[in-house]
Amino acid sequence: MAHEIPAWRIGDAARRSGVNAANIRYYEKEMLLKPCSRSANSYRLYSDEDIHRLRFIRLCRAMDMSLDEVRTLLALNSDLPADVHTACHTLDQHLEHVRARLQELQALEQDLRALRSRCDGTDDHCHVIDALHAQADAQTDALERTGGAKRHV
Repeated sequence: MAHEIPAWRIGDAARRSGVNAANIRYYEKEMLLKPCSRSANSYRLYSDEDIHRLRFIRLCRAMDMSLDEVRTLLALNSDLPADVHTACHTLDQHLEHVRARLQELQALEQDLRALRSRCDGTDDHCHVIDALHAQADAQTDALERTGGAKRHV
């Protein structure tokens, strides 16, 4: 008798991997996960290898890695020296992104503290709301001058 490979339906795969079913479908669409096999009644079926791959993806995403970074790491073989260097390079680039994001978050914290300091709770008028409206107006003016918002993705 041949050894049967376990095949899990998407709900079971979600429970076993910690990745919800919608994300599993999305990762398939993004080619991070091979198209699954289908049962006779067209249910998606996932192997233990697929479950491991989903856990790997979930771990990388929890470290705030982009889908492209995850895709790069998934394609590597840990036994090949060139791939080891590629993995290190990918992590170095991600560390640069994390460091930049930390600086952005520290600046955000300072902005929020400054905003919070505008209100001590004793005034009948909320200066925080006024400051937010003023900042929104200033952003509108800046967007019109520069031609659009810039966002790091």
